[in-house]
Order: sequence, then C-alpha cells, then structure tokens
Amino acid sequence: MDPQTDRIQLHTGDITTLDVDAIVNAANPLLRPGGGVCGAIFQAAGRELEAACREAGPCPTGEARLTPGFNLPARYVIHAVGPIWRGGDAGEPEALARCYRNILSLCEAHRLTSVAIPAISCGIYGYPMDKAARLAVDTVAEGLAGQTFPRTVIFCLYDAAARAHYERALEAVAHLNRAP
Repeated sequence: MDPQTDRIQLHTGDITTLDVDAIVNAANPLLRPGGGVCGAIFQAAGRELEAACREAGPCPTGEARLTPGFNLPARYVIHAVGPIWRGGDAGEPEALARCYRNILSLCEAHRLTSVAIPAISCGIYGYPMDKAARLAVDTVAEGLAGQTFPRTVIFCLYDAAARAHYERALEAVAHLNRAP
C-alpha cells in the first residue's frame, strides 16, 4: 500500500457509534433530518443538531458544512450533499468528487485527525455502489496526498455487500499506486 491508502480504513456498522473527530452525514440540500444515515445521525445527535443545521444551511450539491456533534461520540458532523443519480451524464461524478474534496478541505481547515464517511449518494439518491466506491476511494486517496489532515479516513459501510465494493476500489487504487 502507498501512504495515502494506508490512511484509509473500512468499517461495517453504525456510523453514529464511532469515536472519531467527525462523521459525515449524507445530507440533503436543506440540511434537514431525512431517512437512512441522515435520520440516524439526527436521532443520535439530539435536537440541537437540527437548530445548528438551520444556521449552517442550505448546502448546494457537492458542498459540505460543519456542525458540532452534540450527543454523538464524534465532536463534529460534516454534512455533505451528494448528487442524485440521473444516469451518470448529468455531472454526477464531478459533483460527488467535489463532495469528497470539500469533506477533506474541512478536515484540513479544522485539523481533524479522523473522519468517518458513509457511502454518499448510494441510498435514496440511487448512485450505483460500484461507481461511487471507486470514485470515493480515488478522490480521497488523491486528496490525502496533498494534506496532513485527516490522518485517518474510515469509510463506514452499512453491510458486507457495500463493504465489498469499497474493498475492491481500495485494492484497485493501491495496485495502481504500486505499478512501476
């Protein structure tokens, strides 16, 4: 593995239980409570998160906002708005990559050493998991090459099938970086 992929880990489970500097919420543009990961984060963080999101929002697709974590083990929540999948020709890959770059920028700016990221846009937004995993790992590995923080990125995945996509993507990136 190269230094960037060494900083990337995979975890299967509940992102709201991870003791990291920040967890990422796969957010909607209004930063309102939603379903899936978003709903779980709002429920675990407590009512204060909703008020903080009203202050921080709205958040356009591809961008990210930082709020406190309130009742979460994580100190912060990074709310990142991924694209809705429309077939891949409506700028979705660019928007999703921008999302990951903005997450990394917030980590660097706030000197966050660890961040846990779910499979952004892969739930209700319909982004194909295989494509999203490769783009996520590629973008994060590339971004980590140019910055000190975060020192650890954990892709937190909800099941073994999702994790398998990220394992393949991580191996592909590590393999490319080992090639002469």
